[in-house]
Amino acid sequence: MKKALKITLFSVLGLVVLLGVAVWMEFGPLVKGANSCVKLDDGLYFMEYTGDDGFDGLMAQGGIEKADQLAGYAIEFLSKGHYKPEISTSKQSYGCSALTVSTPDGGILMGRNFDFPSAIGVVMHCIPDKGYETITTFNVEFYNFGEGFKPEGFKNQYMSLTGLFVALDGINEKGLAIADLMAGDTVETHQHTNKPDLTTTAAIPYMLKNAANVDEALHLLEGIDMHSDIGSAHHYAMADATGRRVVLEYVDNKMVVVESPAVTNHYLCQQKLNAGLEPGDKRYDVLCERFSETGGVMTQEQLTSAIASVSQPQREGFLGTAWTMVMDLKHPSVTYYSRRHFNKPLKLMFKRG
Repeated sequence: MKKALKITLFSVLGLVVLLGVAVWMEFGPLVKGANSCVKLDDGLYFMEYTGDDGFDGLMAQGGIEKADQLAGYAIEFLSKGHYKPEISTSKQSYGCSALTVSTPDGGILMGRNFDFPSAIGVVMHCIPDKGYETITTFNVEFYNFGEGFKPEGFKNQYMSLTGLFVALDGINEKGLAIADLMAGDTVETHQHTNKPDLTTTAAIPYMLKNAANVDEALHLLEGIDMHSDIGSAHHYAMADATGRRVVLEYVDNKMVVVESPAVTNHYLCQQKLNAGLEPGDKRYDVLCERFSETGGVMTQEQLTSAIASVSQPQREGFLGTAWTMVMDLKHPSVTYYSRRHFNKPLKLMFKRG
């Protein structure tokens, strides 16, 4: 009797262990990623994820063309198909500015401000099973997780892993840097062919995962159907370690590439030149002046000063500059400044590359 009981007990324990191993194999990387979350500064958090980032599965099903659908896919990925939610995303316009320069020793830097009415930024350091290592930033308020949501506590940290699928800016281990900015009007881009679909912000982690430079990123965009997020026009600031720097815009659902080191929130292409430029908005002019004064060559301190000079102060109903990034493209790394705290640099490095 005792022998039979012992055999039964060990059998049950064996099943429990096998079940635990199976659950860990399925959810372990996500749990580890959620537990990695730390607060860097007011309004800015950091997470690190290693494993399947879900993008291969997304593209295999033909991508996704609406932000709400993308949010649903993200939650389904996090639950491994056990939960299929109804999720909405927020639709607020945002500002931003970017400037790319050379350094005295032959390096390449991109500075970027993200300006928004309100934001809780999460830096996502992703080391995917396939593709390049990336460091990206997103605003968790994009997902409407609830008023006052912060990635604190396991549940909220786990939900914040949705940032694997959406980014507002970032850099990869090869030194490709991309930032999303509003382009100046509400003309949306919606391409409809037989190509996979992606939204503006989903395309950023897709490009950073799969492209080593600007040309490769542009080629990837030619292979998808682009769909605008938040009911507005967007353009990308893009630069790489070779010094190539462009602004990519969409006009009549077609890609238009403009050579420019600076960009804010109006069109730069000839087809819609200066559309969306607000009276009194001197940010673009200031960046171009700072660029010209130095011949496009700046130290990291000079670029930080230049991008800080066009950061937006907080005012009623508007947070201002939620975060600033200064990205080193020749020796890939990124320094963050949260909410204009330019005396508190937060430097992040890559683990491989």
